[in-house]
Amino acid sequence: MALPKIDVPIFEVKLFSTDKKVKFRPFTVKEEKLFLIASESDDPQSTITTIKQVLNNCILDDIDIDSLPLFDIEMLFLNLRARSIGEIVQLKYKCNNNIVEEDGKEHKCGNEVGIGVNVLEIVPESGKNHTNKIEINNKLGIVMKYPKMDVMVNIENQENIDSVLNLISACIDYIYDENNLYYSKDSTTEELVEFLETLQSKDLENIKQFFDTMPKMKKILDFKCGKCGYEEKIDVEGIQNFFG
Repeated sequence: MALPKIDVPIFEVKLFSTDKKVKFRPFTVKEEKLFLIASESDDPQSTITTIKQVLNNCILDDIDIDSLPLFDIEMLFLNLRARSIGEIVQLKYKCNNNIVEEDGKEHKCGNEVGIGVNVLEIVPESGKNHTNKIEINNKLGIVMKYPKMDVMVNIENQENIDSVLNLISACIDYIYDENNLYYSKDSTTEELVEFLETLQSKDLENIKQFFDTMPKMKKILDFKCGKCGYEEKIDVEGIQNFFG
């Protein structure tokens, strides 16, 4: 006799980049095991592959995970985690307040404080004056597109100029002048990098502003130490920081 099938609830979340609603189911024990295996690996690419695999398994609509910007992937994953394990994540922070003893010696408080965060309340936020249009001059400009997860991981922690230019080139949608639009898909990475190398430093700073202000999973937490009474605001940003 066949074993009974378990009915699973279906949830819905709206993608930040497109306002498109996406249906998904909670992940199962089988998929949770994949996360445990990935968490024991030091390979970022392995973690990405696991996240994509679980999202593809659990999302019920026909969407291309690889085409989504990083912040949509992060929002989907947080919602999936909330509906599968629980909405509240307990984050832990140590108090960095400097305490002066009676003998004049100073040391960090070090008290550990737990802060509960409802991950369903976290949505991507853009920085002030965010724009994807970079004007080089009154005749020439660049329109950017948001980076995918693979791009960000491959570039992460690499700050040399070649890596920066490769990141920018991967996020160019098109270049425009008075007469034409030049789509990045019609050019090689080498051609795009060569174009970027002709820009001035101020132009690269304007492009950097696009990345600095693009939508991110972000929340400001109220920290208060129960030992010394110290209070501060903690700016939590990026999906990796929402798991204590």
